[in-house]
Amino acid sequence: MTTAYLNRIGTAVPEHDVHDAFVGFAEMMLIDPRLRALFRRMASRADIAHRYSFLDPQSDPSRFSAHDAHEFYRLGDFPNTAQRMKLFEQCAPELMRKAVDRLLLSEEERSSITHVLVTCCTGLYAPGLDFEIVDHLGLSTGVERTMVGFMGCYAAINALKLARHIVRSDPKAGVLMLNLELCTLHLQETQELEQVLSFLVFADGAAASLITAREQGFALDSFKAVMVPNTRELITWKIRGLGFDMLLSGQVPGELGRALHEGELMAERGEIDLWAVHPGGRSVLDAVAKGLELPIDALAASREVLSAFGNMSSATVMFVLERMMQHTRPGQRGCAMAFGPGLTAETMRFHVV
Repeated sequence: MTTAYLNRIGTAVPEHDVHDAFVGFAEMMLIDPRLRALFRRMASRADIAHRYSFLDPQSDPSRFSAHDAHEFYRLGDFPNTAQRMKLFEQCAPELMRKAVDRLLLSEEERSSITHVLVTCCTGLYAPGLDFEIVDHLGLSTGVERTMVGFMGCYAAINALKLARHIVRSDPKAGVLMLNLELCTLHLQETQELEQVLSFLVFADGAAASLITAREQGFALDSFKAVMVPNTRELITWKIRGLGFDMLLSGQVPGELGRALHEGELMAERGEIDLWAVHPGGRSVLDAVAKGLELPIDALAASREVLSAFGNMSSATVMFVLERMMQHTRPGQRGCAMAFGPGLTAETMRFHVV
């Protein structure tokens, strides 16, 4: 049976670092001074230094901004879903081009692409990003396109699973996978502290990856989904009149840690050298480390990505894998893991070639 390999990853984020500006804005949005103080304290413990957005946080009226965050998010007059989707349609292709151009380094590589996979849960339009990729790269109009939509933070693992099936069935296939999210498009005006805290971790980003039968990078060995019973409502993501509405319960880390501790990975963790865990937040990484009883530095790559970029939904685990690719040794065995609605953990076992 042909082995599929994740050959290379190219990542990109927008130019505007919005983390500090968001903390100030969110604190101002909360009316209750007790909630403000609690939010400030929680923000200081988030272990996030930077998050990037296509929205410009500068409020200087003399400074030109194509997409001014203060114009877009006006207290008392937040944008509706149509306005948010219009901006997604304008800005997502630009970020896509940035990521894809960093991945494909030659015309020969571009011409080898036979399949395009796109994951996104923060914006929808058709013809969509798959068509934008075909046009940008000048691909054959006969290239096979698949959109993996609305699966949340674990979608990249599912798309890698699909890419593996494609390469195993056609060893000559060249699969281009794009994971792109504009999470800052869906800020909601609310006085619910738990919801404001969920916005604290999210950011915009994109990852483009090349998956082929060429023996380079990470060999994709196996996949497994772990669904935690009786947790269906702990993470939800629904389209509403004022954008996409997220519920991210504070119970998620505890339930996740408990499920991992009682699951198969606990017994198998001694076989794994590399842990590429989706950094859904500091508390999520702490829960994974505790649940699996991992060494203190096991999730270093995930914590670095969280600090430098925040949580970019489906793109984030690919940022972790990209960072790992720079420091691995042949023969090392790894496990990639991402979490999302369900409550579900999608896992991928791989090894370095």
